[in-house]
Amino acid sequence: MPIIRLFRVRIHAPLREEFEAKFAVVSVNAVCDAEGALAVEIFKPGRWDPDDYLLMSHWQDEAALKRFAGEDWNQAYIPPGMEQFVAECSVHHFTAWDEA
Repeated sequence: MPIIRLFRVRIHAPLREEFEAKFAVVSVNAVCDAEGALAVEIFKPGRWDPDDYLLMSHWQDEAALKRFAGEDWNQAYIPPGMEQFVAECSVHHFTAWDEA
């Protein structure tokens, strides 16, 4: 059953410009290159919360997420080199309402 993964990250504000450049490439490519990843979108913050970003990815199934993020796939996966930007992060998973 397909899974939507929402990865929310709050960054260190002084690193915003560098983070945005790398998030759009490093993080997106990490997901796009993963077997079983169906789609990925990134979202930048509105003016009301300038340090929060979101990466929404669509996955074929739980097995695909495990291949990507490991057995502890319910935890955030931070691609190498991106750790320095993260002040805090969280990850949440959802399936379609009508899926059993």
